[in-house]
Amino acid sequence: MERVIGGADRPSATGGRAPARTEPSSSGTRARTRTIVVRLDRRSLRGWHIRLLDQLGQRPDHRIRVAWVEHAEGLPPNAELLFRLEAAIHGLPRPGLATAAEPVALAPYEASHDGAEPGGSAADLVLDLSDSPADPGPAPAWRLDYDGMPGEAGLLAALFAHGAPVAALRGPDGAPVAVGRLGTESHTVMLTAFEGYLARTITLILAALDGAASTALPDGAGASLRPAAAYDLGGLGARRRAAGGLARQIARRLYALCFHGPHWRVGWRRIVGPDLIDLRRHPEGGWQVLPDDGRRFYADPFAIARDGAVTLFVEEFDYRRGKGVIAAVDFGADGPRGRPEPVLELETHLSYPFVFEADGQVWMIPESHASGTIDLYRATDFPRGWVHEAVLLDGVVAGDATLLQHGGRWWMFATVRAGGGSYSDTLHLWHAPHFRGPWTPHRHNPVLIDIGSARAAGPIVARDGGLIRPVQDCRQGYGAALGLARILRLDEEAYAQQVETRLCPGAAWPGTRLHMLSAAGGFEFIDGSHRARPRLLG
Repeated sequence: MERVIGGADRPSATGGRAPARTEPSSSGTRARTRTIVVRLDRRSLRGWHIRLLDQLGQRPDHRIRVAWVEHAEGLPPNAELLFRLEAAIHGLPRPGLATAAEPVALAPYEASHDGAEPGGSAADLVLDLSDSPADPGPAPAWRLDYDGMPGEAGLLAALFAHGAPVAALRGPDGAPVAVGRLGTESHTVMLTAFEGYLARTITLILAALDGAASTALPDGAGASLRPAAAYDLGGLGARRRAAGGLARQIARRLYALCFHGPHWRVGWRRIVGPDLIDLRRHPEGGWQVLPDDGRRFYADPFAIARDGAVTLFVEEFDYRRGKGVIAAVDFGADGPRGRPEPVLELETHLSYPFVFEADGQVWMIPESHASGTIDLYRATDFPRGWVHEAVLLDGVVAGDATLLQHGGRWWMFATVRAGGGSYSDTLHLWHAPHFRGPWTPHRHNPVLIDIGSARAAGPIVARDGGLIRPVQDCRQGYGAALGLARILRLDEEAYAQQVETRLCPGAAWPGTRLHMLSAAGGFEFIDGSHRARPRLLG
């Protein structure tokens, strides 16, 4: 399914963007404002509602009011118990987006029950975040659902199903105003996943209000975006399922944390005949594994061919140090010459060593989202000597920054974690005249919200006059499968891609994850993880 962000096609005023009124500003000009009434239930108010309203309230073109409703179903009664137990077991911070909030915090936003402002002014748009019955009124209303099930109860159901729900804001006619397939790196900790989805729901709502959200279905999501229906998750059967699921999840997760953990590994092969992009399947001969000593794992392979030799860069994660460093190993005709040796280490965790050659030198952009920056390093003694050259972007928590030179400009792809949520489901673009910058954000960021195809899985490859973008399919967890997406449009007005192939672990690559793709100098590299295996706690 093609996804296009930007361009001239936008939702209509009645089903999509709300109409705006003009009011005189202090300078005498007419500023366009919208009165948005947010419907909430006092009994199910949570931290994410407070954050959303705070962000809406910071916009000078929006006037925000809250209308309280009654008889909303909300989450099952044992949901808060689940969240509290997980927070205690895993040391998760609270309060957070899922924490219950006091209605008094929203007193400045209160409006009447019919959605009118104090003084009788009507709303331009009603944003209904309750799962109470619809309340037809003069203003267009948007309602939120996940896989067709309304409100937070729909989200909880999707979590128990271990799915990647499609979130939809729908207009009065039921047609989607904004659509995004949300995601999480953890399907085993409900609180982490729940708060991640809520953070990205805020992103989706804000993008919809800006007219920048997509209404196209993510690839393979047609069955998920069925017409919204009235679901009752507060019944006896649902409560029993939630209680049973809680006990099973807590027991399994405790056992996994104490005794088991995934072990990542890098696969390699010499390319004889078609490569993986042309094959669209695993090669007949399978993959050889880059050996490790069991005390560390290797992941995120990036290969570069230079001066007739191939050098492979990887993330090396030492269990004893508890963080990743960038390591490198040379490849000869028969494979690796020795084992990877560290070449770049910082105080923060490093991964995804995007290495490229430009202006006669070799550069690296490693991921270090904990620093809140995207940094450029230059090789001074390739491959072992590196110096920090520049901060390309500051104040951004971004994952897997990937550069591409296209259409006379440089483009940067990265998934951004804004206000919490997943690291893998929200794609942002920037463009620049040179890879050093200055970098300009795409006018329609985020250009894609999709846990199935937003996050990069290696360098973009030119093939047969087109561009193939390896992507991570994280619908079943971080790095669960490798997708090959064709870029259909990339310019300053819009971005579009279409996933053509999904590759999973199997007989040729045993394990539970398939995560990356890189090739250079006649070699091809992937990575993924073994099934969980016993590991002593040190």
